[in-house]
Amino acid sequence: MQRIFSEHLTRPVKSLDGIWRITAHDENGTSVQAGVPGVWERIPALAGFRGTADYTRKVHTDHDANLLLRFGGVSHTAKVFWDGSMIGRHYNAFTGFSILLPAVPGGEHELRVEVDDSYGPHSALHVPNDYMTYGGINRPVEIHEVRQAYIERMAFHSEEEEDGSFTAHVRVFVHAVDPLKEASLNVSIAGSSASGVVPDLPRGESADVNLRLHIPHVRKWDLGQGNLYCLQARLIVNGDETDDLIDRVGFRTIRISGEDILLNGRKVRIKGFNRHEDHGQFGCSLPVEAMMDDLQMILDMGGNSVRTCHYPNDPRFLDLCDELGILVWEENHARALPEQVFHSELFAEQCAACNEEMIGQHVNHPSIYVWGLLNECESDTEFGRKVYATQIAQLRELDPTRPISYASCRFFKDICLDLVDIASFNIYPGWYTDEKPADLADRLFRWMDGNGAENKPILITEIGAGAVSGFHDPLHHAKWSEERQCEILREQLSDIHRIQRCSGTYIWQFADVRVAEEWAKNRPKCMNNKGVVDQFRVPKMAYATVREIYSALGDTETGDGDRGRFPVSRPDRA
Repeated sequence: MQRIFSEHLTRPVKSLDGIWRITAHDENGTSVQAGVPGVWERIPALAGFRGTADYTRKVHTDHDANLLLRFGGVSHTAKVFWDGSMIGRHYNAFTGFSILLPAVPGGEHELRVEVDDSYGPHSALHVPNDYMTYGGINRPVEIHEVRQAYIERMAFHSEEEEDGSFTAHVRVFVHAVDPLKEASLNVSIAGSSASGVVPDLPRGESADVNLRLHIPHVRKWDLGQGNLYCLQARLIVNGDETDDLIDRVGFRTIRISGEDILLNGRKVRIKGFNRHEDHGQFGCSLPVEAMMDDLQMILDMGGNSVRTCHYPNDPRFLDLCDELGILVWEENHARALPEQVFHSELFAEQCAACNEEMIGQHVNHPSIYVWGLLNECESDTEFGRKVYATQIAQLRELDPTRPISYASCRFFKDICLDLVDIASFNIYPGWYTDEKPADLADRLFRWMDGNGAENKPILITEIGAGAVSGFHDPLHHAKWSEERQCEILREQLSDIHRIQRCSGTYIWQFADVRVAEEWAKNRPKCMNNKGVVDQFRVPKMAYATVREIYSALGDTETGDGDRGRFPVSRPDRA
């Protein structure tokens, strides 16, 4: 299941998760049976393999049908074959994709996915980095049976009215497998419904229908209060319900008011964690139970937000954040890319596709309160500014209802802060420098206020220190000891959260993660060891330190909810 709830009542859906045959394109043609979703680095016979491998399985269909293959994620490039013929391809491990197979005859068929996790000119975003690029079908796979037309997706946003009611804007995208006539849509949520006519469509074409609903009474989505509502769309063709789609949404307001981030009219204090999709047992392919365990630990430490460094996350993880009332900073797939990558042949295309898929697939999650992009990339050069400006414009076009930010490390030379709604920096005082956190923040904030961040919220999007789990030095508190990590984190968090100008922090990071071999010289045990828990979620001493500090801080304070810049009413945009 690609979500933690059922997306369809009318459309037949079958999971293709389970045991697949994996055959590596190595000198031995190594072939094993393994589970999907999963990554091949967890398979002993393929633990050190990087390259291309075939995933194959048989698919049985009872009758002739139009089929829709849905992949949650393949790391990082997929070529998909059906009965030996190539039917589609996709790049990027962290966004899903679908392939339509019209008029498939009943019987047994072979599905083969050629998966490539290699580095090279074909991949601008998956590069050797301070996290691991895994290989495999890393998220769930489904096969859907659709009729002459189907609902591709919905885009939802809402606005609170002066009387406390909400107006819901819903944009529904319909695709015609065969020529479509006499079709309509019905959308319902929270006891309200609306209908619209679908324009006649030729075979293979798509259209969207915009609907508006008045919602008089709802419970707001809030921190710790995952008040969710089922949004259901039904496609009616010639009086017959042909297809349906269900999503879960929430009613809440996110606004920027001067230097404050307002959630439902109250100033919010971010007490966050950066979290990679990585686990010592599962790689980047975590089961939903492990995701839930992570979030329960984050809540136990007093956290209220997660930053999805440095790529879009599994929709099931976002579902859990929706349900638990946890704010999410979600960002596109890019980390510390030098300017020469910006100039590479495929960078613009692959980044634009990631942006479009991230927002198209995740826009309905109420937990997402900001879109991020291009973490620690070259925001201090003129060409870099053009890249940031282009992508920010694309994000605003795709979703004008949420703020935009990026995490910078270009201290005292960044030239892009004026382009975003929230100014954000990654700092490591006491770890990479000896400067006191309060002193560095004071210098940095003063500079930011004169260079594009004036009258904007400021977030510290990374702060922390490393510790090798189990290494103790109670006498000297040497670097990489758990004692030193506690000492640095205590000073960092205490100092930063005393500053009224700052809207909050994201600790780097929740859990230790594996890094690419090319980074091993900089990382003990080939791990980024700045987690407050280790790769298997065993708490370090820092766990208790963070819990003490975060739990003593409030989440929100009263603010003026009428002065903000978001949301913007643009029902014509997805």
